[in-house]
Amino acid sequence: MQTKKYLLLLLAVVVIGLVVVMCNSRVEHSDGSQPTPAVQGVDTVPLLITQVQKCAKLYTAEYHVHKIVTHDDVLRLKGTVLKRGFDIKMPFGDRKVAIPIDAKLKAYIDFSSFSEDNIERQGKKITIVLPDPQVTMTSSKIDQKNVKEYVSLTRAHFSDAELADFQQQGREAIIADIPQMGIIETAQANAAKVLVPMLMELGYDEADITIAFRKHYGPNDIMKLLRYED
Repeated sequence: MQTKKYLLLLLAVVVIGLVVVMCNSRVEHSDGSQPTPAVQGVDTVPLLITQVQKCAKLYTAEYHVHKIVTHDDVLRLKGTVLKRGFDIKMPFGDRKVAIPIDAKLKAYIDFSSFSEDNIERQGKKITIVLPDPQVTMTSSKIDQKNVKEYVSLTRAHFSDAELADFQQQGREAIIADIPQMGIIETAQANAAKVLVPMLMELGYDEADITIAFRKHYGPNDIMKLLRYED
């Protein structure tokens, strides 16, 4: 009987203790609202910079370009007779050549110097301003097997110097076409595919992330960004 009293007394003490703990854990503000647990803010910028710098040179686009350079060299006789000029195409004096050129273009972004200057934050929104992209022509070669050449019997074949000059013209034509290829836009889109998941892992919502270049690059800008690695 005595033991039963002790057990009841012990049970009462335990119940009272639980009530006190529950009451203390439900402290209310003066307006009746429940307190919000304090969340320790974490600065994700240093971690983000470290992760992005690990990308180093991020190759974001690769284009294989095939271009045919044609040259039509017609032998003409020009002069003046009785103060009247003439320009006559000579028979059997044609030279023609079609030179296929294969070139490889790559776009990359160098993140080695990525810093806080490349990050803009406004509330929950974050914008990553990408470093200027670089475009490299890693190779440009004449497809010798498919060079087509027609030379009249009265004309000499094209010299190596002339063919080299035509190759250079082909390279310049490819370079001039780069702004229309969309290689810069592709580089930006592919960089976003790498950076957005990284930012989401750090707690940012995809809708709050913007990946952008510092400016719109026109044809003249792209020429300045071009590098050769032949």
